[in-house]
Amino acid sequence: MTHAPTLRTTFDLLPPLVRFLALGGIAAGTNLVARWMLQPLIGFELAVAAAYVCGMIVAYTLFRAFVFGASGRSVASEAWRFTLVNLVSMALVWLISVGLARHAFPAIGFTWFADDIAHFIGVLSPAVTSWVGHKRYTFRNA
Repeated sequence: MTHAPTLRTTFDLLPPLVRFLALGGIAAGTNLVARWMLQPLIGFELAVAAAYVCGMIVAYTLFRAFVFGASGRSVASEAWRFTLVNLVSMALVWLISVGLARHAFPAIGFTWFADDIAHFIGVLSPAVTSWVGHKRYTFRNA
């Protein structure tokens, strides 16, 4: 008896990089929404950093389950490695987001959703470095 393919089996047929980018999009969306919710409470600069942590938690969970699988290390070891890779990415996101929103955009008179666009560009910026870091370090087989 044959069964219709499930969403999971169909998703698993996609190349790992495509799965990484698709699920990274979900984590990036989490990051953007969290920043939008936090900004009125703590300001743009702190909200970008705090929102990054929210997206990071979603990303780790999704990447481990659907992209890379378990490495053979403990979850604590993987989470530590994931955090180290993401500290570099977080710095990049923060510098680009704040740099655009507070310096580059005002310098050219750009005001239309400046914080949102700056953060969106910032969140997209570490896609390649994150892929390489997580593939070769975070989730590399023990």
